[in-house]
Amino acid sequence: MIIDPNALLTILGMGAVTYATRVGGYALLHLFPVQGRLKAGLEAVPVAILTAIIAPAVLAAGLADALAALITVLLALRFPMLVSFIGGVGSVILLRWWLG
Repeated sequence: MIIDPNALLTILGMGAVTYATRVGGYALLHLFPVQGRLKAGLEAVPVAILTAIIAPAVLAAGLADALAALITVLLALRFPMLVSFIGGVGSVILLRWWLG
């Protein structure tokens, strides 16, 4: 197996930049008190990122997948994670079969 030096350097560089941004973020947060609106904004970031990644894929996939995503969200609001996961997978399977 031959390893391309440019690809290896690129991968190592991306890893270093990713690590630096994570460590830098933690270091920066230790300098300032995190409370109020800043805390609420930081707590909303994971949900916003997941929504930005998942929503376009779900809406482009078709009606069955969009309805299954809606069912999964509704289940997640009321039930534990495992129930919403099983309900989401089951609903996408049934809706893809039923809607063709």
